[in-house]
Amino acid sequence: MTNGEALKNPYLEKRLFANRAWVAAGVIVTLMFVSLGRLAYLQIIHHNHFATLSKDNRVRLVAVPPPRGLIYDRNGVLLAENLPSYQLEIIPSQVTDMDVTLARLGELIALDEGDIKRFRIELRRKQSFQSIPLRFNLTDVEVARFAVNRHRFPGVDINARLGRHYPLGQRGVHALGYVGRINARELSRLDGNNYNGTNHIGKLGVERYYEDILHGQVGFQHVEINAQGRVLRVLDEQSPVPGKDLVLSLDAHLQQVAEESLGASTGAVVVMEPATGEVLALVSMPTYDPNLFVNGISVRDYKALRDHSEQPLFNRALTGQYPPGSTIKPFVALAGLEYGATWAEKKMWAGGYYTLPNSSHRYRDWKRGGHGEVDMMKAITQSCDVYFYDLSHKVGIDHLHEFLARFGLGRRTGLDATGEAAGLLPSREWKQRAYGQVWFPGETVIAGIGQGYMLTTPVQLAAATATMAMHGTKVRPRLLHALRDQESGAFTPASIALEEPVRLSDPLYWDQVVQAMIDVVHKGNGTARRIGKDAPYVIAGKTGTAQVFGLKQDERYDEETLDKKLRDHALFVAFAPAHAPQIAVAVVVENGGHGGSAAAPIARQVMDYYLLGKT
Repeated sequence: MTNGEALKNPYLEKRLFANRAWVAAGVIVTLMFVSLGRLAYLQIIHHNHFATLSKDNRVRLVAVPPPRGLIYDRNGVLLAENLPSYQLEIIPSQVTDMDVTLARLGELIALDEGDIKRFRIELRRKQSFQSIPLRFNLTDVEVARFAVNRHRFPGVDINARLGRHYPLGQRGVHALGYVGRINARELSRLDGNNYNGTNHIGKLGVERYYEDILHGQVGFQHVEINAQGRVLRVLDEQSPVPGKDLVLSLDAHLQQVAEESLGASTGAVVVMEPATGEVLALVSMPTYDPNLFVNGISVRDYKALRDHSEQPLFNRALTGQYPPGSTIKPFVALAGLEYGATWAEKKMWAGGYYTLPNSSHRYRDWKRGGHGEVDMMKAITQSCDVYFYDLSHKVGIDHLHEFLARFGLGRRTGLDATGEAAGLLPSREWKQRAYGQVWFPGETVIAGIGQGYMLTTPVQLAAATATMAMHGTKVRPRLLHALRDQESGAFTPASIALEEPVRLSDPLYWDQVVQAMIDVVHKGNGTARRIGKDAPYVIAGKTGTAQVFGLKQDERYDEETLDKKLRDHALFVAFAPAHAPQIAVAVVVENGGHGGSAAAPIARQVMDYYLLGKT
């Protein structure tokens, strides 16, 4: 009884309950104060910070890429434009499982390995809140298919963007270049703010050279978004500044004539306006479609271009380096006149070969029996090798190098494009530096006919020919004709860049050499007489043939027995009308054989179109 009464003591039970109640009340009050303190911390002390975070969840700053400047030819023909297209984009921060999302998207829209690979590269490179394109140029069917399934893909949307397009396709691509996706190396050197929202950049040609002008200035929008990341409205906007339009000096129709005149041959044609330096046509054949590169070329298409036997990606007009052959002879003749090594009427006997004093080595003429008695005029007209062997030996390599350098040989012309090679104008110093060897007299002899170490590019030959046409006035070649402001429509013409002129001690020397070049085309024994027979204007020109491989002392060149790839290159330079030049042309036909038969007719077609308006 005593123990049972103790267990049922009401006083003790009330006391135990009261103690527990006070402890619970204390805990509750403590938690209330902690909660109130936390609320005060969040809403009073750090109110501004968390208000900003809340606003950022509702308002986002979005970059608005500027419209890229358009590119026209000199007559207003559109060469590069911007066309609207739909592209599939993903904001990574709003995607829970990227792999699953990509797999499900692939069930709706065709995604190849290249699309996925490019996307993952961008995913590592960009911040998670930035929109990353996954597929470009969606069809209407693909857009509709995604639209009805959009609720399944948070963070994924289709946006309309402007994409680059080249309406003339392959025409003029080696001058224009193309745009392509920005890679990691380019991103590291770009202004990240100004390229925010931009996925493309100029890769080659004028697209790359004038990238800063074409790109413009990025704009921004403050937009309100919902929980799914969709834009509800634009709160504020700073409009982008469009890039400026380029008006090029190219004539699209002349470009077409020059490209078609080469036909199936590989080679290059460069056409210039001598007085201004404007490049009217810049051709490298074969060519390719730049539209393949805009949104990333497929592995299959790129391999086909890269491994093509004729190398369509190679820009022969700017990067191709060829021995100038006999096209160099008018310039060597000028050097001989200027340094007193000869005069126009001085005659010499030109047999079938030439030997240096105290040497038995024979430097053969292209004409087996020789040319007989020749002076400078006849030597240029008939392209007499023996005459120029002797003349270059008398001038010497030092004077020859110095004089030819005045015409820009051996260095880049400064054309406003990418990839231009410098060529090679050999000298004693160059050979010692390159090979650690002294210069030999025989090397001067073959340099006098544009062989040996000497290399030039087609654009160099065109520029040097233009300088000859202008009697020494030298103008830097350029592709830019004018800039056009997209907003105001105002044109800003490009300025003519005059360079150090080629001065001669007697201006008569110009007339003598130019007359000899006229005889090349219009005289009965000229090496380009075929194109001069019915010409309604006067052409001054010079043929050239450049050896692809060397011949032994007693070996003869037999074109018929050679593989085409081993045949000589055919060259021709010209300007017209000879006494009031409006056009200068340089043509190289790879493995074409003879300049007079393979290269000169191409130049004639180009000049006919430009001067007469006919093909």
